[in-house]
Amino acid sequence: MHEEAEAMLQTVPQQAVMMGMRFGKVPAVDRNIADYEVVEVGGLRLHALYTPGHAPGHLAFLVEDQNLVFSGDALFAGSVGRTDLPGGSMELLMHSIEERLLPLPDETRVLSGHGPQTTVGRERMTNPFLQGPMGGAF
Repeated sequence: MHEEAEAMLQTVPQQAVMMGMRFGKVPAVDRNIADYEVVEVGGLRLHALYTPGHAPGHLAFLVEDQNLVFSGDALFAGSVGRTDLPGGSMELLMHSIEERLLPLPDETRVLSGHGPQTTVGRERMTNPFLQGPMGGAF
């Protein structure tokens, strides 16, 4: 995980209680993943993209050779991640999406933490959260 997310990890048991769930022991972090670091999982090379805003230290993962990004809870089909929870910031989230996800090619598939897949191009053109004061000029 990104080092900024470690503090939030320690609050997971309390957050679970607030949502009516129980959570066991907080896992230890093996190592921190830095922005632009490449993490190999099986045969995949995942390029970490630092995309805070939904939560501190949020990372998306780009699989360049498959034109695919795992956006986590930053970008969804037709929406963006929540920012009303501790550590969230709509301004920071929108900056992360604009700087890290929207520059990807239009055909890049987006797999988010929830909901159907989409593409960067589709979200650039139709996502109401990305239709800024300049009419979607992100």
